Amino acid sequence: MKKSLILFAALLSLAACTNTSDKNVADIQGIDSSIKPGDNFFMYVNKKWYDTAQIPPSQAGVGAYMFMNYPQRLRLQGILDSVSKANNTAGSIEQKLGDFYASGMDTITINNRGYDPVKPILTRIDSISDVASLLKFVTAEAKTNNTSIIAFGVGPDNKNSDLNIAHISQTGIGLPERDYYFRTDAPSVAVQQAYKVYLATLFELTGSDTSTSTKDADIVYNIDKQLASSHKTNIELRDVNANYNKMPVTDLAKRQPNIGWVNVLNDLGAKTDSIDVSQPTYYDKLNAVLKTIPISEWKIYLKAYTISAYTDMLSKPFVDAAFEFSKVLSGQAVQKTRGEIMASTIDQSLGEALGQLYVKKYFTEDAKKRALDLVNNLQKAFAARIDKLDWMSDSTKQKAKEKLFAITKKIGYPDKWRDYSNVTVVKDKYFENVVSAASDNYQFQLAKLNKPVDRTEWFTTPSTVTAYYNPYANEIVFPAAILQSPYFDNNADDALNYGGIGMVIGHEMTHAFDDQGAQFDKNGNVENWWTKDDYTKFKAKTQQVVDLYNTFTVLDTVHIKGAMTLGENTADIGGVAIAYDAFKMTKEGQDSTKIGGFTPDQRFYISVARIWRVKMKDEFMRLWVNNNPHSLPMWRVNGPLMNAPHFYDAFNVQPGDKMYVPEDKRIQIW
Repeated sequence: MKKSLILFAALLSLAACTNTSDKNVADIQGIDSSIKPGDNFFMYVNKKWYDTAQIPPSQAGVGAYMFMNYPQRLRLQGILDSVSKANNTAGSIEQKLGDFYASGMDTITINNRGYDPVKPILTRIDSISDVASLLKFVTAEAKTNNTSIIAFGVGPDNKNSDLNIAHISQTGIGLPERDYYFRTDAPSVAVQQAYKVYLATLFELTGSDTSTSTKDADIVYNIDKQLASSHKTNIELRDVNANYNKMPVTDLAKRQPNIGWVNVLNDLGAKTDSIDVSQPTYYDKLNAVLKTIPISEWKIYLKAYTISAYTDMLSKPFVDAAFEFSKVLSGQAVQKTRGEIMASTIDQSLGEALGQLYVKKYFTEDAKKRALDLVNNLQKAFAARIDKLDWMSDSTKQKAKEKLFAITKKIGYPDKWRDYSNVTVVKDKYFENVVSAASDNYQFQLAKLNKPVDRTEWFTTPSTVTAYYNPYANEIVFPAAILQSPYFDNNADDALNYGGIGMVIGHEMTHAFDDQGAQFDKNGNVENWWTKDDYTKFKAKTQQVVDLYNTFTVLDTVHIKGAMTLGENTADIGGVAIAYDAFKMTKEGQDSTKIGGFTPDQRFYISVARIWRVKMKDEFMRLWVNNNPHSLPMWRVNGPLMNAPHFYDAFNVQPGDKMYVPEDKRIQIW
């Protein structure tokens, strides 16, 4: 079923050592001097903006971070609108992008088709007569991204990162994660009810009466709940070793005979004799319920998942039904414009084709070179911090630095672009265009099975405001879209750039050494490179991070989940520290000249607070806390700075201030 994949990451880039007088200096405005910096630094910097910022009705939040992708989509919409009106060569990326966009903007044709595009799929569900035919349907649909009860993928082997292997993971539920089915608080119950209404609406829109639709929605929900009971929580999913269970297909087939794994893998086109079963308990549960749940109920379940998977490609009533459900989850008041929806859809479907046009229009080689220089600068600062650690032995320090300097840096866009020649795009067939792109992507992934890993591949598009660290390749990746204000400004002084993109660079580097990344070696394999004593000390320090962030209250009695956000919080604390050290290597960082009334150190920390300037709907904050591995933006500022010794000096933070932590209690891992 459709899920909110809240994909976020911190981004990066660093400023080179440049004399302040040689460039423009950005003004610091909007500081709320009525708030003590040591009480709530996020609000000290952002309160005036926060109180006046208006969340667009079509969005769940506004500001920096992931919400910068809203103006990005408007940029992409401009590119797509232009190519859709041009006379493009058949088969060119411009033709595919332009016609795809035009097909999605043609809402008259889409509305006239109603749900005709999925009728043949629903008819196939009607013909299901037993478990074997049910699974044959499931595998056929998985090839077009209609995932229901089996989630199959191809990716690096944890223990041999040079080789791509088959993976399966838990799936089968329509709510964001398992706990939504079992919580009894009012917000969770509201989500449960909205989900049931959504399911019932889908059945009504495809011809069922109200009574039958309500009953069928309950059937789907009950199957969901049975499967959810076997799911691992978001916190449990962070355990690298517990979520790697490679086994022979013959053993899996014996363990779960009702699934018929040999036939399933054959139908998926996956020729392999072994597979990583990330969450075996889920598939044990599926194996059982395939026999205990009647086929008639499974058919109802599959119809719901099929219609839901394609709602955005069907007529307006289906789009509206999906939005009414998502509105309860996110708090978004009105639907996004059709153009914004299409920009997002094409970025997901033909992302590297669209990325080529984006890079050509908005990104320069100079920006790419400058960003790489900044990354290298942070790397040196990180190495110096490792040398000074008082809790780590020399042998482990050496291994850590080897991993640090083995990190691959990807800036801006891929060295080679993906080929979309097998995607068929027709100007008046939006549904078919999306399915063609999804089918091509499945075959693209499947072709990697049991083949060497292509370490040039990217897992985000150049036009997305994000960045990531990939432990399997030991690489950090910074798309073109992140290299813009407030993170990076080529005309800004060093303090702002180091506190902005520099913090994000340090964040991504620290992911190589967070609770998960620390379990991977320099080649991307899960392999221990620590002494036993050092790793014990490391675990104790990460527990301090968990304990601290558990104390942060978000809404009412809702707290940040310290264990779920551990990796990101560790990276935030390290990111600020590493960026500050790199900043102090610059001429401006060693100076004390005030600009705009603030010292260089003060401007550095103000920049840290500005890059997380975000305002969200309460509903979206609840969704975030339950599903996002990052802490909420306020705590991405206040949490790290509570542990940053130079922040205390810069703003004279004293005992009694709300952010004050005694020096011997401040967390320093990296």
